[in-house]
Amino acid sequence: MNSLTSSLPTNKGPRPDSRERDFVDETITRRSGRPGALLGILEDVQEHAEGKYLCLDTLAYIAQRTGTPLSQIFSVVTFYSLFSLTPQGEHIISICRGTACHTRGSRDLLEKLRLELGMAEGDGQADKLTITSADGKFTIRTVACFGQCAMAPVVEVDHRICGHMNERVLTREVEALHQEKAR
Repeated sequence: MNSLTSSLPTNKGPRPDSRERDFVDETITRRSGRPGALLGILEDVQEHAEGKYLCLDTLAYIAQRTGTPLSQIFSVVTFYSLFSLTPQGEHIISICRGTACHTRGSRDLLEKLRLELGMAEGDGQADKLTITSADGKFTIRTVACFGQCAMAPVVEVDHRICGHMNERVLTREVEALHQEKAR
């Protein structure tokens, strides 16, 4: 074990099987040579993975196949809030905690959503929080800023940016996600 891997958190994800390795290889081939290729590769692999997260074994495989140092890949994954090293719910709701969103009520949205989904307060501070429901249906995350300050408060629901969010609309969004599964 080298010094990098000994300092990394241990996320006990499954080793990538041949199907997962094939997907990673296809993704690398499809995205190679493009600006931001690594970001696209990581995003596609995370979205494809069960639990929508990047386990360390998969990151090591990506490093090997792209010739990118694992330390660089880990830096990218931990820098961007889009990426997760722990399993996430089927639906991911991210709430901006930037200054504009905070002053326009994002903390209230976070608390309303947390209570509505019956989630505990979770670990972390309000600007870096990740909570997943016990049934694995929802993950609530906070992000420092989406860069959409003119639309504050901003919430992202399954990669869809929703601006000028309020509690009533957020409740409707969550109800729609519940109904989506019932169909």
